[in-house]
Amino acid sequence: MGARHAHTQRYRLEGVRRRFERWRRTRKALWRIPEPLWAAAVEVAGAAGVSHTAKALRVNQQTLKKRIAEAAATPEPPEGGPVATFLELPPLSQGCSCQCTVELEDDSGAKMRVHLQGAETPDLAALSRSFGELRS
Repeated sequence: MGARHAHTQRYRLEGVRRRFERWRRTRKALWRIPEPLWAAAVEVAGAAGVSHTAKALRVNQQTLKKRIAEAAATPEPPEGGPVATFLELPPLSQGCSCQCTVELEDDSGAKMRVHLQGAETPDLAALSRSFGELRS
């Protein structure tokens, strides 16, 4: 069982490494590493080790240690609790013919498209945060 566990951990680390490389190929200069990637790095470091993970992902070892400590201090949501799968927005007024489409995409490729029509606009920042929270 030890060999199987080690193989699984190498596979998980390799998957996270590929996600980091894909992000690095598509990012613009001086972008911060997105939180979902950091969360994946923290998770895999728990099994693969901080030094090995930092080297494989090409991240600063001290920063990874700090994030592991922060994650350990943050309480996890209760298991079995409700998981949001739908975000309801208030109805838009019918008085205006203004319209736009907002498309959101996260680093894993998940997409959400919202077509807005009317004078009122929802809080797009909150909408994008909710999308990110639903995906993590």
